[in-house]
Amino acid sequence: MKRSRLPSDPESRRAFLWKSFTGLGLLAIGPSLFSGCNDDEGGDSSCTAKPGDGKPYPTTSNIANLGPLQPPDENGLMLPAGFKSKILARSGEVVACTSYVWHGAPDGGATFPTEDGGWIYVSNAEVPVPNQGGAGALRFDAAGNVIDAYRILKGTLINCAGGPTPWGTWISCEEHGQGHCWECDPKGEVEARELPALGTFQHEAVAIDPETLYVYLTEDRPDGGFYRFRPDASTIPGGRTDFSAGVLEIATLTEVDGDTEIVWAEVRDPNPADPESGDKSTATRNQVEDAARFNGGEGIFFHDGIVYFTTKGDNRVWALEVSSNILTVLYDPETHPNPILRGVDNVTVSPAGDVIVAEDGDDLQIVAITPSGDTIPLVQITGQEGTEITGPAFDPSHTRLYFSSQRGQGNGNFFNSGITYCVEGPFFV
Repeated sequence: MKRSRLPSDPESRRAFLWKSFTGLGLLAIGPSLFSGCNDDEGGDSSCTAKPGDGKPYPTTSNIANLGPLQPPDENGLMLPAGFKSKILARSGEVVACTSYVWHGAPDGGATFPTEDGGWIYVSNAEVPVPNQGGAGALRFDAAGNVIDAYRILKGTLINCAGGPTPWGTWISCEEHGQGHCWECDPKGEVEARELPALGTFQHEAVAIDPETLYVYLTEDRPDGGFYRFRPDASTIPGGRTDFSAGVLEIATLTEVDGDTEIVWAEVRDPNPADPESGDKSTATRNQVEDAARFNGGEGIFFHDGIVYFTTKGDNRVWALEVSSNILTVLYDPETHPNPILRGVDNVTVSPAGDVIVAEDGDDLQIVAITPSGDTIPLVQITGQEGTEITGPAFDPSHTRLYFSSQRGQGNGNFFNSGITYCVEGPFFV
């Protein structure tokens, strides 16, 4: 058995994990200003910028240096000094400068660079009505202007979170007992395809190891499992996971030399016909007797050999080192010295190793856990109840953060009250 490269004592292990976050570097267009389509101060518009000057994107995280959140701006967002916000889209309304009506209940999201120097932000629709879920997308030019909006998945149900693939597609997850995953083209040019090999259960999110092409999956139930899809190595075509051949596994836990280690066990029937009927013994999570239970699996993200995921029932952020299968708790509000993060949900990781977590409820913040372990609030939504923050994702320059308030000021209305935002500022310098 391959042993962990993690240090043995907890404090050193935590420090190692923070160091291991670092490593990504990108090129960029430099500083930017808000301007463009319907850009009246404080109004709804594209989150825009002037064309860049060819300088490299900033690569040093400034998140640890951000000051306290300021009073709410014209969009009801509390932000650090030097930051601005824009509303990009509202559910049930046409996206500015396009003909597309933005979907209800915007949820999980991610960004994808495009060949013209721009990028695409995809967003799920967690609408709890059959055939009304799916996912949409906002396309930006290189200056950050919205130039198009469109649907990339339709005809599904309760599309909660998901995850980007290493080859540039989006996997959207259905969060219900007979839910499946769907692979989507962010450009909307190729029809989405169902991925039954990833199992039939109450899916939340996915993350893919770009080296092994293993897929890691969370399940949003109080007694949910934590899963891995292991493709047949001989049938992986051209750097993509072959979803037609492989094994779905569920995590069991064991203690080895003081570490909690995952042992993966095969799920004999990944697609039970009626997984939530009767005694539920055929449900995907119940087919392995000693499967580990995770209290409400939520967002998940892969970075530098580690899978990070959240569980809302205990407000924890976890780290799985994939080479050793050692599982560590990175954040627990019961033990953290500054436990401002609760209602943990969607998660992403910056290239400098800041773990960015959105809250479902609590005080509606997006909070960064820095490489030193500090918790830093980045955004707080005010004046809204009965909603959650969803879909946090940076643009390629990591100076714009996209996210949504799933139900806005609609007090739980899924259909026409969601709001999708852009916050721009010196996250990186």
